[in-house]
Amino acid sequence: MTKTYLTPLSVDEQRDAGLPESWPFALRNMVEFSELDALNHVNNAAYLYWYENIRVRYFQHVALTKYQPDDPRIVIRRGEVDYLREMVQNEDYIVTLRTESYRNTSFTVYSEVWSSGVLRSTFRGVIVLLHPDGSGRMPLPAEFLTRIQTVDGAVKAG
Repeated sequence: MTKTYLTPLSVDEQRDAGLPESWPFALRNMVEFSELDALNHVNNAAYLYWYENIRVRYFQHVALTKYQPDDPRIVIRRGEVDYLREMVQNEDYIVTLRTESYRNTSFTVYSEVWSSGVLRSTFRGVIVLLHPDGSGRMPLPAEFLTRIQTVDGAVKAG
């Protein structure tokens, strides 16, 4: 099997990698030496980078932004990470992401890091959309709402 890195994984690739369920968006990568700490395992900050990396690619994938000056500003209002099991250098891993819920101008994403069929970390974050000039909150685009409802299974938050 040829492994692809930093390219959205198909349902079959996710299954072959040991994920117990398929995700609307998943990327494979490998732990780099620079992501290790003094204990020779992945530094907590590296997970934050991985979660940021998948969010950026996901937002482009779902056409929420191309990161141009006239595109909405996408900011994290809150983020929570759980570190469940250590990881080491050269370990292949998969980061997953889906939108769980939404409001008028914000939405909640949920991500996981998997390696060798074992859940290593989780992230849940509230994302807010701002007008391009930062002047205030911006309503979520209709196309984005349709996509997160139909593909991700996101629900309207109460």
